[in-house]
Amino acid sequence: MIKNYPASPILPKNFTDDFYLEDEAVVEDVHGIEFDYSYLTCENLVLRRSILEKITMQRTKLIRFEASNVVFKNCDFSNLEWIGGSFHQIVFENCKLTGCNFAESYLRDCQFKDCLINFGSFSATNLKNVAFENCQMTDSEFFEVTWKHLFLTNNELDNSNWMRTKLAGLDFTGNQFGKIAFSMEQLKGLKVDSYQALIIAAGLGLQIVEG
Repeated sequence: MIKNYPASPILPKNFTDDFYLEDEAVVEDVHGIEFDYSYLTCENLVLRRSILEKITMQRTKLIRFEASNVVFKNCDFSNLEWIGGSFHQIVFENCKLTGCNFAESYLRDCQFKDCLINFGSFSATNLKNVAFENCQMTDSEFFEVTWKHLFLTNNELDNSNWMRTKLAGLDFTGNQFGKIAFSMEQLKGLKVDSYQALIIAAGLGLQIVEG
């Protein structure tokens, strides 16, 4: 399990109930509940020491977004684009991240728990001390990811793409998939169970004969 689990932000007693998406804004110490910021575009937004609950940002674009010490609970971020974002000590809990695009982002000390991340993209991300737990991640993209201390626990990874990502030291046991994409030259050192090994072997074109 992830080390140094990011704690919930400690907010002042008089925290605000909402916040505004504005270019160049620095938002700190807020507790936002049940607001809809869908179909908006915002550049250089910085979010710190905050809790956002039941926030909707469908098809929103957050360009050069930065967040630190933030908890997202029960939020709907479907098809949200925060390409090239920076995330430090972030918790996503029970969030809908279907089609969400984290490509080329930096994630440090982050956890995704009980989230729906089908068709999500983490391509070309840099992940350090990041955990995914009990998440639906079918058809997700982990293409050309750089990682250190990546934890995967009880996730659905069917049809996910890990091409050109180093797999040595990664533990896939306890996760589920019926089909998955890897680069064959990167498979060495990947930890899988016997059933997963058969799936991977079949995907590489091996003919498995029971005798």
